[in-house]
Amino acid sequence: MDTQLGSEEDKVVLKRTIGYFSGVSFIITVILGSGIFISPGAVLLCSQLNVGVALVIWAACGIISMAGALCYAELGTTFPSSGGEYFYIKKGLGPIPAFIFLWTFIVFLRPAATTVQALMFAEYVIQPFFPGCPSPEAIKKATAIAVILTVGIINCLSAKWIILVQNIFTVLKMAALTAIVISGIVHLAMGNTSNFHGAFEGTVPNVSQIGEAFYQGMFAFGGWNVLNYVIEEIKNPSKNIPRSIITAMCAVIVFYLLVNISYLTVLTPKEIVSSAAVSVTWADRTIPSVAWIIPVSVAVSIFGSLNGGMFMLGRLNYAGSKEGHLPAIISMLHVHYLTPAPAMIISTIIASIFVIPSDLISLTNYFGFSSWLLVGLTCVSLVVLRYREPNLERPYKVFLPIAFGVIAVSIFLVLAPIIQSPKVQYLYALLFMFSSILVYIPFVHFKLHIPYFDKITCHLQLLLEVSPTDIFEDSKTD
Repeated sequence: MDTQLGSEEDKVVLKRTIGYFSGVSFIITVILGSGIFISPGAVLLCSQLNVGVALVIWAACGIISMAGALCYAELGTTFPSSGGEYFYIKKGLGPIPAFIFLWTFIVFLRPAATTVQALMFAEYVIQPFFPGCPSPEAIKKATAIAVILTVGIINCLSAKWIILVQNIFTVLKMAALTAIVISGIVHLAMGNTSNFHGAFEGTVPNVSQIGEAFYQGMFAFGGWNVLNYVIEEIKNPSKNIPRSIITAMCAVIVFYLLVNISYLTVLTPKEIVSSAAVSVTWADRTIPSVAWIIPVSVAVSIFGSLNGGMFMLGRLNYAGSKEGHLPAIISMLHVHYLTPAPAMIISTIIASIFVIPSDLISLTNYFGFSSWLLVGLTCVSLVVLRYREPNLERPYKVFLPIAFGVIAVSIFLVLAPIIQSPKVQYLYALLFMFSSILVYIPFVHFKLHIPYFDKITCHLQLLLEVSPTDIFEDSKTD
């Protein structure tokens, strides 16, 4: 494609459009999916209805997530390239572990998570039209595919639109959570504190149950690494990444604790555990006349998280292609919108296909442990790079024991579900991960070339109006 570009501003590169506030909103929007609105009961159940233990676990999960995010902040400011864990594992541990991560994340983990979010969004959107009965499966799946396609189109058209959507949805989410928090403070002032009397009394969970509670809590904090996938689009990343992470994580931790306390001022632990959607039950009890606001808030929350997740997945496909681990067409940008349109199209198609099977959630549960395996490998890469390249310029350095702590937690979260309830499906998940080597050896290591693939790439370039990125020094610096 012959493109005459006169100035650096016109070059085909990702533009830096994400500032401090947008970075904060990205993290908050991706983390605040449906979890805090729907399933705080899971942590309470695993804590044996011990309110004090449950709140401590929520706080600990937030601190662990903050620690992981700070480790990623060092890696992100040291290597300002999009791609997240994939890029860091490749730098620290080599191309094969990085390709295994890439394969697992783009083929299953992220598309599966996107699909689950889309199905949950569809459930909350169409359920009011079918009161008193389950919503039809076909309509729910069609709605899920429609929202995935909508998010995919937004991500293809404009990065500024994505940022605007994220900022708006962050404000709406925080408004809903603030309303819940204020209500909780009012109920506390009215003396509704019975659930907090002797908070640490009662049954104490065993080590296995505490591990399961941590697993549920850490799932609710998922998404703290989103900025590492969009570093090439962040203004002044060496300053804005650490600041955005610290601000967002502190806000999420405080809101999670206050929202859980608010639930406990109105509902008993048993009511919270037995509720399929705690926030809806809470709304029915406190504001029955406008209880419909909460399901709408949940849908808004899920849409924002879904948008951020798709944005992240597209950038990972883009980064993998730039490193030669995926077809070249995926690393190209649209010549007008300057977005990784081919990467987003691939991501949208895979996620849409995942809507079709019925046992997706059970499969996702068996692959969930692998996400923390990849976090652990990323922090191992950080430690390896500290010793292998001690003189490397690091605009931000995390206290090294924090990295060792995250590695230890990752090992625990990987082994806990396998030891607690070993199933053959975990073996299948590992086999799937390592099957990526069968793709890596011929197509990446030996660079096996498929006949006519170059012609197909050229035709796709013309059809999609995309071009290879222009590489210049300023695109990788502040």
